[in-house]
Amino acid sequence: MTTLVALLLGAATVFGFAPFDLPGLPLLTLGLLFLLWQDAPPRRAALAGFAFGLGLFGCGVSWVHIALNTFGGMPWPLAAIATAGFCAYLALFPAAAGALAAAATTPGAWPRALAAAGAWALAEWARSFVFSGFPWLSLGYAQIPRAGPTALAGFASAGGVFAVTLAGALLSAALAVAIPALSGRAAGRARRVATIGALAALVPLAGTAVDRVEWTRPAQPVTVSLLQGNVQQDLKFDPQFRQVTFDLYRELVTRARGRLVVLPESAFPMFADEVPDAVLRHLLHTARAREADVLVGLFTAEPPLPGGGIRYYNSAVSLGASDTQLYRKRHLVPFGETIPADAVLGWFIRNVLSIPLANQTAGAADQPPLAIAGQAVAVNICYEDAFGEDIRGGAAAATLLVNMTNDAWYGRSLAALQHNQIAAMRAKETGRPLLRATNTGITSVIDHRGREEARLPWFERGILEHEVVGRTGITPYVRVGDLAPALFAALVIAAAAAWARVRAGRLTG
Repeated sequence: MTTLVALLLGAATVFGFAPFDLPGLPLLTLGLLFLLWQDAPPRRAALAGFAFGLGLFGCGVSWVHIALNTFGGMPWPLAAIATAGFCAYLALFPAAAGALAAAATTPGAWPRALAAAGAWALAEWARSFVFSGFPWLSLGYAQIPRAGPTALAGFASAGGVFAVTLAGALLSAALAVAIPALSGRAAGRARRVATIGALAALVPLAGTAVDRVEWTRPAQPVTVSLLQGNVQQDLKFDPQFRQVTFDLYRELVTRARGRLVVLPESAFPMFADEVPDAVLRHLLHTARAREADVLVGLFTAEPPLPGGGIRYYNSAVSLGASDTQLYRKRHLVPFGETIPADAVLGWFIRNVLSIPLANQTAGAADQPPLAIAGQAVAVNICYEDAFGEDIRGGAAAATLLVNMTNDAWYGRSLAALQHNQIAAMRAKETGRPLLRATNTGITSVIDHRGREEARLPWFERGILEHEVVGRTGITPYVRVGDLAPALFAALVIAAAAAWARVRAGRLTG
């Protein structure tokens, strides 16, 4: 019964994220999971955590199946098995959090609940980098809904999404302690609940206080044009469709009025030397005629290193009034853009998946922002913006963040909407406006506080014209990164464990 309840709680948690945007719901469901952990031994806590994770990821990221089967050509039974295996792997992190909390503390009361909060935040942090990482649906993202960031999101500029996660988990811990207190003896019930409520209220108050600090300063404004071509994924890489793609983006660039014009990821789904000179010259001359710059998504290649094959990169190239500059994607999607253990798994992946350019080379980790359109533009491509650690390095010297994406791989699923919410967290963490140019959506402009200012309709062709103001200055998160909240979460667990030992000594004494 406990396992089923945990599974349903995990599934319900998905409604806390975009597009449903109920930021309080994950705090409630996590608090109820912590309540299940309160008296559980490590093995039972791990099982409940695993069930919660299966519900969360099984409902929240099952859109992976669409990329594998519909557009990747993997037979649907094999795609279903792969998706289920992926979700089960992600569920191991909540399982580990439950086991850690239960092993570190004795059952019941505040120490166990606090250890659960710290363990949850630590597990989410680990999930962001283990085996390349997949931080999707981290608790903190729910605190930045489309209507605007919550008080808890105020911690993002200080410690990033995992600081927001830890703050939310602490509120969930308070709930796990408050529920049993409500069923206690009437004499002390009101006082206990009031004390828990007062302590819990300190968390959002602290988030609000942090949020009032303006860590960054306005710089130069710039008009931007974000292009959404709405090229269907089953046509995007078809050689017979190339001319249509060229004509489409030539026309959109001609109509655009921004000084910075951004095309989506792989808008030209081919190598740079395969794009007709007439197309590139048109983009170049059109941009120069109005002192503008165009960012184009395409692929670039370099000769092989000794003993290797040709190196090819998912890239963004600038054309226009500024010098031509290049960004190469550095954090590649496993099995989609790079094949882990290629010598062992490569033959199998190539036989079951039909994903173009599936073994790319990662760009350098220290690529500087592009000096274009009077701004310092830190570019990231597709799901790179899910990794705050990757974004913060370039953000320090940038005035704007630009994300170029193609979420058409996932059809009309939750993926693109969740992705846009994740991008908003990157803006909030770095104190920089973030521009998203996507193939089919969500194309949007997000301000430096993580609030969405404008977006184009999903699965429609169009140009999003907007004026944004670049920002300078460094937030604490840009300075210290994800390690700080991870260390704080570990300290919470250690303090909870010490408290549990003291309580146990008093009881036995």
